[in-house]
Amino acid sequence: MDEGENTPQADESKDNSGITGDRSGTDQVDETDGSDETDANLDDPPSPGSTNSDLNTDLQSDPETDVSTDIDVGSGGRDRSSPDVDFDGVVLDDDDDNQGLFDDLLSGEPIFENKEVLRPSYTPHELPHRNDQINRMATILVSALRGETPSNILIYGKTGTGKTASAKFVSQELESTSQKYDVPCEVEYINCEVTDTQYRVLAQLANTFIEKNQAVIADQLERCRELRSAAADAPAALADTEFATLDDLDARIDELETDAEEMEEVPMTGWPTDRVYSTFFEAVDYHERVVVIMLDEIDKLVEKSGDDTLYNLSRMNSELNRSRISIMGISNDLKFTDFLDPRVKSSLGEEEIVFPPYDANQLRDILQHRADISFKQDALTDDVIPLCAAFAAQEHGDARRALDLLRTAGELAERSQAEIVAEKHVRQAQDKIELDRVVEVVRTLPTQSKIVLFAVILLEKNGVHNINTGEVFNIYKRLCEEIDADVLTQRRVTDLISELDMLGIVNAVVVSKGRYGRTKEMGLSVPVEETEAVLLSDSRLGDIENAQPFVQARFDN
Repeated sequence: MDEGENTPQADESKDNSGITGDRSGTDQVDETDGSDETDANLDDPPSPGSTNSDLNTDLQSDPETDVSTDIDVGSGGRDRSSPDVDFDGVVLDDDDDNQGLFDDLLSGEPIFENKEVLRPSYTPHELPHRNDQINRMATILVSALRGETPSNILIYGKTGTGKTASAKFVSQELESTSQKYDVPCEVEYINCEVTDTQYRVLAQLANTFIEKNQAVIADQLERCRELRSAAADAPAALADTEFATLDDLDARIDELETDAEEMEEVPMTGWPTDRVYSTFFEAVDYHERVVVIMLDEIDKLVEKSGDDTLYNLSRMNSELNRSRISIMGISNDLKFTDFLDPRVKSSLGEEEIVFPPYDANQLRDILQHRADISFKQDALTDDVIPLCAAFAAQEHGDARRALDLLRTAGELAERSQAEIVAEKHVRQAQDKIELDRVVEVVRTLPTQSKIVLFAVILLEKNGVHNINTGEVFNIYKRLCEEIDADVLTQRRVTDLISELDMLGIVNAVVVSKGRYGRTKEMGLSVPVEETEAVLLSDSRLGDIENAQPFVQARFDN
């Protein structure tokens, strides 16, 4: 539906809410004493003996108070609660002809069958071109099903090469097989980009196992209490059980109740780290099991907190009595182990699996496999999947990027109410994803970097080309004064410009000025309007737009 097109329903609902609506072509009430007088007449109660219909007839017969033309009930001229006016004529129509805001959007045939299949969080039942890596993981972890400790595994590969999806697939198979053979084997997944400190990792693991232990205790307590009730009436009920007498059973019940009371969850802050560690240790060792701890983005944990967490986890097996722990680390950085303690590196990297990037043909197979599930039949033209695969193959074979591109292309086609996804939708999706990346990068910049970037934007908008660092610094200082921010030195601002250049937001080159030395000249590498809008959406920079006039004056003079 065209944005400028107002449906009858939209107009009526606007009028009925009391908000001023379009009254062109009708006689309106004069907003002077005359309208007040009319309102007063309407608000007066009917005289004794008269009815509402008599009142309405009198009003309609009086040309000075013609309700049908002079009073716009829907635009706030009357209170809807008044008993004296019949509103039957202004009730919204529920006919099928009146299209609401979402009716037009729902009117077209959907293109997707199941859009979630195209999201990174989806774990498929089959992972094309990753059988070798999956089989190798399985051969390492199968020892867990025998009650043995599996070797620790490090998985490397660039973003979008199927590392996490393959690891989750193997983990699901491992847990389902353990249930099939009644073997206590569990997999715990932690995203270290979110849970990025030793305290948080240990607290999350501790609370997970405490919750599982509480469920086990509750189940055992229920069975013991039922047995206690039965044995009280018939002592023979204890036969073929581990309890010789009622006293033994009572002692077990007391023990379970004590365990349940002592299972204290770890708060997300406030405890000493050694207490969190001991709580996790006791929770995981409460009963026999083999635990695989999957640490996704493990390099982020090492970068933020060092290797203490990995050292403690890798050494736990020598202290555990009932349980066994194995670590599966997943990383985009092939060199992050260079910063690890040699002892941690040797124990953690017992097995290493590398995931190579996908090529265009492999990406095409992956996309076709997902598209068969996610889209309706014949919803894609023949060139859509090859084009998505080609775009993603240019960026290091990123399957996640290819899936995002295909999903976004389908969403754009659906929004435009197209019947099929075509090549043009893929190219539009490529542009949109690029812009979304820019927006996300700019949105997460530190405040000082945002002010420097805004200075560059103001200079470009005022026609300055080959902007140098001195010009940026002069505008930057004035912007800092406008929003009462600290002013950094020119050297530090130059460093921030270099960081913006590295992120691809500006394009900066060093230019020699002869005997005047060298300077950086730069220009924006991102869309001006969209970038400016993102910067102004920052509450800290909300008033910075008012600083624009002095930039204009500076160059006009």
